[in-house]
Amino acid sequence: MNINIRKAVKEDCGRILELVHELARYERAPNEVTVTLEHFEQSGFGYKPVWWAFVAEVDGVVQGFALYYIRFSTWKGQRMYLEDFYITEQMRGKGLGKLLFDRLIKEAQRRNLNGMQWQVLEWNEPAINFYKKYNAAFDGEWLNCGIYFK
Repeated sequence: MNINIRKAVKEDCGRILELVHELARYERAPNEVTVTLEHFEQSGFGYKPVWWAFVAEVDGVVQGFALYYIRFSTWKGQRMYLEDFYITEQMRGKGLGKLLFDRLIKEAQRRNLNGMQWQVLEWNEPAINFYKKYNAAFDGEWLNCGIYFK
């Protein structure tokens, strides 16, 4: 297996969106992905990108991705927010996730950020167990809130 962890480029957006749809099915929300490819590309590779990503290639095929942005905490300063982290089902358990997650940590350190945050569904035991290997802190106190337009 030839594995390559690299920064995503605009040409990866179509494949990343395919994986986003796979993730949505896994998370039991297959109809929730409404972003268009054009908006996705513009948001990551337009004049002022708001997200960045790494992809995990196996033998030249993107089999996973990690998409993040920088958020600001008035208490802590800048942190990486991991929006999505996904490895295809057939590639799980082969070390790809660890390589990708380690690359995120290195990027956060390179950017001099003071941490990385993300969410995980409470029923997603494989992901929770993966994050526990990194001594991740789990916060059961905060509730997710949002206002959505359109």
